[in-house]
Amino acid sequence: MNMRGNFPFGRLRAAFADEGERWILWLPVFFGAGIAVYFALPSEPPPWLGALALAGALAVGVAGRRWPTLVLVVAALGTAAAGFTVVQWRTAAVAAPTLTKRLGPVRLSGRVAAVETQPSAARVTLERPRISRLAPAETPDRVRVRLAGRQPDLAPGDWVTLRAIVAPPPAPAAPGAFDFQRRAYFIGLGGVGFALGPATVTAKGGGGAFDTLALAVARLRQNISRVVMASIDGPPGTVAAALMTGQRAAIPPSVMDAFRDSGLAHLLAISGLHIGLVAGIIFIALRGVLALVPTLALAHPIKKWAAATAIAGAFAFTVVAGATVPTQRAFLMIGLVLMAVLFDRRGLSMRLVAWAALVILVLSPESLLGASFQLSFAAVIALIAAYEALRERRRYGDDRGATIWQRALLYVGGVALTTLIAGSVTAPFAVYHFNRFAAFGLAANLIAVPVTALWIMPWAVAAFLLMPFGLEVFALTPMG
Repeated sequence: MNMRGNFPFGRLRAAFADEGERWILWLPVFFGAGIAVYFALPSEPPPWLGALALAGALAVGVAGRRWPTLVLVVAALGTAAAGFTVVQWRTAAVAAPTLTKRLGPVRLSGRVAAVETQPSAARVTLERPRISRLAPAETPDRVRVRLAGRQPDLAPGDWVTLRAIVAPPPAPAAPGAFDFQRRAYFIGLGGVGFALGPATVTAKGGGGAFDTLALAVARLRQNISRVVMASIDGPPGTVAAALMTGQRAAIPPSVMDAFRDSGLAHLLAISGLHIGLVAGIIFIALRGVLALVPTLALAHPIKKWAAATAIAGAFAFTVVAGATVPTQRAFLMIGLVLMAVLFDRRGLSMRLVAWAALVILVLSPESLLGASFQLSFAAVIALIAAYEALRERRRYGDDRGATIWQRALLYVGGVALTTLIAGSVTAPFAVYHFNRFAAFGLAANLIAVPVTALWIMPWAVAAFLLMPFGLEVFALTPMG
């Protein structure tokens, strides 16, 4: 026997061929590798480097199309080159002036783009700012200012004037720590600071131009948060507002520390659990109501109607929640699953993750370095892989004849298993990014996840539906 010819390369080649249906899953991996190479460089590369590498890979792939192994290698390298190119384009597209030194006190004016309510103060982001003693060409596109003391009632779209001290976004506190300067660059934030005294509202917002769509969403989020916190007093109101709008700034620091220490911080990050619950509640509720009308249920595709409505509801919730990386990933996956219902197809979960990751990396390649991207995709990939393995081994039998107590135990066991899997794979990322390890995460999640899924989020959906009629208190009270 020719061991050199058959082992290990023969087995590797056979295993590689058997995984042909999963080769597509490596697209975001190599695409992300190209992005990672860009951020690892010590200085900005030439703007043509990525495009040249991509063109070279395409040329080699076309020339060597008769050799499948070469085509696969070139495809991997070309995908990495595509990621490198995309992040170069993104970096150039968001380039904007940034403050180079501390200024102040200065007269600062601009339009309020966002208002963040905090326990002891408020923080506003101003767009189109004007800073005294600073030329327009040197003025950032956005400045974030912390307010203190008594302030007027501010809303996104208002034009304000104030005195402030502003400075460039701070550098990382330690080597390898969170790089706020990089994040500020990609969100167009060119300066931060604090106000001296109250702001003056020079004009109220609320126009109907196209450029105010984002402001309209910001005003909607602010109004929802205010309504929720007015209906639910104290810290529970701030947590409820965070679950419905994604705005966590108002949560007291002691409560946030409790969430982090107990391993429940993921409940405050609007992600797959929340988007899935909203879509599932809408889908099940609407389909159940329509099924009560025999003429509709027997003559029309009510399942598809419910799926289309659930997609719309999930999209609306994603927008209201701020469309962060976890919410984008969750909406893309759930949206594709519901689209499969519309076209009588079955969704492939791991492929959905791959495509969701690829779309997010194309739209915002800088998110690769963020904790939310890493934690979100690490958890969902591990969960899907684990449950795929369990399904293949037929660990779960048919539970249609199970009693209600057996179903309850199965649900609790599923929550425990999910917590163990997700906690195991996200723990290294959490330790790296936040220097925290949740020792009681399993016990806390066994209580908090069922309560969130079966009680809190259904009332949140009901509150959204009742808000246009001013009846949201009937849902927010039991939610609180």
